Amino acid sequence: MDMPINTFKRAIVERKRQIGLWSHLSSYVSMEVIAGAGFDWILIDMEHSPNELFQVHQQLLAMAEYATQPVVRVAWNDKVMIKRVIDIGAQTILVPYVQNADEARAAVAATRYPSGAGGLRGFTAQSRASRFGRVKDYHQRAAQEMCVIVQVETREALDNIEAIAAVDGVDGVFIGPGDLSASLGFLGDAGHADVQRVVIESIDRIVAAGKPAGILTGDRSLAKNYIERGCTFAAVGADIALLARAAEQLAQEFGCASGARR
Repeated sequence: MDMPINTFKRAIVERKRQIGLWSHLSSYVSMEVIAGAGFDWILIDMEHSPNELFQVHQQLLAMAEYATQPVVRVAWNDKVMIKRVIDIGAQTILVPYVQNADEARAAVAATRYPSGAGGLRGFTAQSRASRFGRVKDYHQRAAQEMCVIVQVETREALDNIEAIAAVDGVDGVFIGPGDLSASLGFLGDAGHADVQRVVIESIDRIVAAGKPAGILTGDRSLAKNYIERGCTFAAVGADIALLARAAEQLAQEFGCASGARR
């Protein structure tokens, strides 16, 4: 049995546009619904969603028959958490709140085995990642299919974009506009002109540093602008927002929105 090919990694390395959807609902049922919608990738969020490891495992299984590629955002840059997420089959990891090159190197090390690569990933022979030991050369080839994306979302991270992007093993740099707006003094206002100026500058810097840039926004016009500016991978919405807004619209259409809360 051969190892699954990480088509998302190959696409962003080749700068092929990848359009994604953020998933907060933490359900394998809803994941199966959206996995067939046609997005290039879907982000399973462990940082700001009630997703625990077993739930992520179920969602990866629900996605398995679809072409959509899973990306898992772990809750923190923690080698144990990253190890466990990789062992259940995730090949693309988004690590939040990476502020400097040392933290980027730590994220990469958590995805690599120690042999000759300075890695920290613990060894197991029977994980889902290796198809329960059926991929015979898994441990020698795992790093080839592993995609590490680091998230920059603070003033300190902005100061270090070029150093972060230069870290060997970092495959993409993702801009977090929500936390970035807070760090810049515009909490909750990611659309503020000053925040947008910094976002555009950051995209330019990431691209100039030779790495694919990524971002999340539910604003379609901003998403199109970011993509035109050079973002290779962009999440253009979130499942929880799609459900909430569509439900509100239907309730309002039938005049029952006033009963939403007691």
